[in-house]
Amino acid sequence: MPWCEGHGPLDGPRDIHRGRRYARCDVFLNGVCTVTNDNRTKLERRVAEAAEAALAERRYVTAIDVLVGVGWLTAPAVDRWRQGRVEDLERVAQANLHKLSTAMAMFRRWARDQGLRPSETAYVARTRDRRPLRFSRSGDASIERAYRTHWVSPELSGTKERRLADKQSQPPDLVVISAIEEWSCTICADSGDLLIMEGPGPLCLSCADLDHLVFLAARDAALTRRAKKASGLSAVVVRFSRSRGRYERQGLLVEEGALVQAEQACLADEEARQRHRQRDEIRREAQDVVFQAELAQEISRLFPGCPPERAEAIAGHAGQRRSGRVARTAAGRALDPEAVTLAVAASVRHTDTPYDKLLMSGMSRSEARSRIQPDVQACLDGWRRAK
Repeated sequence: MPWCEGHGPLDGPRDIHRGRRYARCDVFLNGVCTVTNDNRTKLERRVAEAAEAALAERRYVTAIDVLVGVGWLTAPAVDRWRQGRVEDLERVAQANLHKLSTAMAMFRRWARDQGLRPSETAYVARTRDRRPLRFSRSGDASIERAYRTHWVSPELSGTKERRLADKQSQPPDLVVISAIEEWSCTICADSGDLLIMEGPGPLCLSCADLDHLVFLAARDAALTRRAKKASGLSAVVVRFSRSRGRYERQGLLVEEGALVQAEQACLADEEARQRHRQRDEIRREAQDVVFQAELAQEISRLFPGCPPERAEAIAGHAGQRRSGRVARTAAGRALDPEAVTLAVAASVRHTDTPYDKLLMSGMSRSEARSRIQPDVQACLDGWRRAK
């Protein structure tokens, strides 16, 4: 019987990728254990951290979340796979099959230890045929099932879990790209403003059978929602923003009849929706007042030396809705101490140091931050001490 020094006889379950048996080392290649205890501990910590971050944000975690979190998958690679341009997900992972198998075993063990509930979810490609996506090179049913399984927080009620499962099982939207560079269709060699990535490369809307759809800009949420619901075929239009380094939604492609129907429905209840928006705005303002008061209290608790009026000012500025500031992130709304500290540090940086003047003088952001960091830290340390 093979033996791994330090781990014992390799008489455990069969490695489904290589057909070899393994025990606690999980990876046994050509008679040699390829995962040391130290590396194994580090990998377990990385897997747990990635899973915890995803769970805290969405109350469920997936295998893809973990592989992206540990750095073995990139978002562009996952996008190519979802577009059906990659045969299987493991092919674009930056780790060999042994490491992937080990990390997935660690992830499942962590999920069970946390008391999470498994929920198998269908993955289909963002292509016209909506074909099932494949995760593994082998296509083994048990491996595919392990990748497809999402792990859900027990805090979710049964109703919310079913709603989440239904949402996750829905086929993803077709995505059409508004081109910013020259391109040509891989079928007809034509070009245009819009393209869809499918198979070996970009397709024009005519070759993708989408040229009968009309564009609806992303301005009116009710019109967009109703037009999409009424349209038998639709696609999301995105455009890459060089300044932000990401794709941003521009609108929808929908059937013309669906758009006409949605416009008529919106005209019929415009007055009622306007009253509803006014009530929502009043409710959100009340929620903001409560949140900012709670944020000010947390600032005073973490920094008892901070003047009360300054704590209120920081909370009012950092807690503004749609500001994009750290206090409006998920961690900030949960009053996470690290997020609150970052909000306070940002206020000190702009108010109590020459940071803004350094930026105006032409100094780079990183150099300016480095120069004023001792002053920021000294202020925070002083506020941490009660008066």
